[in-house]
Amino acid sequence: MIFAGGICIMKACIFDLDGTLTNTLESMTYSVNLTLEEMGLSKITKDQCRLFVGNGARVLMEKSLKAAGDTDASRIEEGMEIYGRIFDRNCTYHVTPYEGIPEMLKALKDKGIHLAVLSNKPDRQTVKVVKAIFGEELFDYAQGQKEGIRRKPEPDGVWYLMEQMHVSKEECLYIGDSEVDAATGRNAGLKTIGVLWGFRDRKTLETAGADDLIDRPDELLQFV
Repeated sequence: MIFAGGICIMKACIFDLDGTLTNTLESMTYSVNLTLEEMGLSKITKDQCRLFVGNGARVLMEKSLKAAGDTDASRIEEGMEIYGRIFDRNCTYHVTPYEGIPEMLKALKDKGIHLAVLSNKPDRQTVKVVKAIFGEELFDYAQGQKEGIRRKPEPDGVWYLMEQMHVSKEECLYIGDSEVDAATGRNAGLKTIGVLWGFRDRKTLETAGADDLIDRPDELLQFV
């Protein structure tokens, strides 16, 4: 751990994407419902989708299929094929950064902090969203779910990004909005910050064991 004047110096922040940096709920609900419509099933609500996200596209579709009438998700492979096609076209649909996020990220960048995104969203769409919303230069790395790296809450993706950024566990924060993120940070051995503007409430994050909770993006700066 590196100290300057008795204060720990962080070198990197790894962020979850959906519900942490960007409000992507409408894009996912929209794409899921287009998928269900094509399959002749009923739609889900935005509130249902909010509860279904966080563990990757397959879990999202399994839960959506069950809620829409395919009670044992027997059509999951069909659903994944359709959803993959539809979501690739619509992954930036009505996606916006949460208020205060761009300013917070710029402040971190100005401090020389390395920035990375780790999402359970498929890798292609993760990269597409990050580039569309934040441009090409802000983040050092953007990574989604892909073959060879187990999805969160397994720590593989966090460790891979830390290796790319040449930082230790003591020099890196993990930031997310869900119980999956709290477990990811814990499993990776990182100090984990839970954000309260995303898809889960305070009680969920407290129960999940996030080290600290913040109400506004600018509050993250106190940890670096």
